Amino acid sequence: MKYNAYLLVLCLILTVSCVSTKSTLKNVDPAASLILNKENAFIITSISSDPKYGYDKDYPVNVFYQNTKNDSINAIRFFNALTGPKGEKIFYKKVEICCPFPSKNSVSGAALLDVYQVTWVGQARPITLYINRYEKSTLMAPQGFALKSF
Repeated sequence: MKYNAYLLVLCLILTVSCVSTKSTLKNVDPAASLILNKENAFIITSISSDPKYGYDKDYPVNVFYQNTKNDSINAIRFFNALTGPKGEKIFYKKVEICCPFPSKNSVSGAALLDVYQVTWVGQARPITLYINRYEKSTLMAPQGFALKSF
């Protein structure tokens, strides 16, 4: 058990030490408003015109969160607003974390992106999306998704 704790600390130190002081994120907007509806989904009104949005680590979906009690809640609220391209129910799971970057919203000054795999019935292969829970910007659906109607 102690070995696992030491390994975790070592990984964190290496991750933080490998973070550049300049962010590679291209789509952060700290003034953006993230608004919820009654169904615990973000209100999203458009689909991104940028094919990189959500699919590229430098253009993640920025969902932000304010405390560490449930740091995945805003990712859930984002996915609650989406469907497959023809209105299919989507299924998603976090599969890894990656891509360290500097963030003033992280206690350590460094943050990581969450990588989610998204599927729906009839889909040929899973889609990988990058979610950033440390920064925010105007939320949109990535290309290939549709917006749930409430």
